[in-house]
Formats: sequence, C-alpha cells, structure tokens
Amino acid sequence: MAPRQIDLYSESHLFVAAIRVHEHLHGVPPSLDEICAMLGFSAEQAGFVSRRLAELGIIEAVQGSFGIRFFIRDHCRLEEIPRGDAGRRLEEEVKKFQDLQKTIARRVESFQAEQAGKKKNLFAEMEKKLKEEIEKKTKPHP
Repeated sequence: MAPRQIDLYSESHLFVAAIRVHEHLHGVPPSLDEICAMLGFSAEQAGFVSRRLAELGIIEAVQGSFGIRFFIRDHCRLEEIPRGDAGRRLEEEVKKFQDLQKTIARRVESFQAEQAGKKKNLFAEMEKKLKEEIEKKTKPHP
C-alpha cells in the first residue's frame, strides 16, 4: 500500500508520536532508521521532517555512542506549523534531492568511465613504447 500524501503538519505529528511510542515500547529514544521503519517514511522524507522539527525547537537530535537519537523538546510548537500544502513542498524537496543524487551518480559514472579510458590509453601507449624499445634492442646493428 502506497503512503498517502499528507502535509508537513500531519507528518510532524506522526514523527513526534513515533518518538513517544518508541520510547514507550523500548525505553530508549529512537534513531532515524527506527522512526522510518515505524512510519514507513523514506530516509529523505524523515530527514527533511526531522531537520524542520529541530529548526523549530520541537525535537532535538543528539549524537551519542549509539548514533543519533531523537528527543522531544517542545511538542506544543507543533501547532505553529502551517497546515495545508506544505506536504507538496516536502515532496518537491525530496524530488529535488533525489534528482540531485541521480545527477551526482551520473557524473561519477561518467568520470569513472573517462578515467578508465585514460588508463586504457596510457597502458596502450606504454605497451607501444615498450615494444619499440624491445625492437630497438633486438634489431641487429649494421
């Protein structure tokens, strides 16, 4: 089943609820991967929501020995998030990010192919010079 398109306000409530539920069930704050698994969010989508919530002071991401964990700072600020079409902006941001990743991947592939071609040409040139040197040494002198 494909996830419904929902706005940032609703996604934010789900994100904070996932933190609470995870803490209740496991006794520890969740990681981003655990929140993604619980909500069915992509890593990009959860990353976007978590950054927005951290910027608004609603949650806090704390780096510890077991990775980054999420804590609720001020859940009342959730009501300051505008309702409506903010989800489309999220969708657009995720799409832009994914397009950027694809562009970078294509550039890397192109660069790797270019480097492989240069390497092949270099080896061919070296082999040609080596053969010429061998021919010079093995050729009888008059």
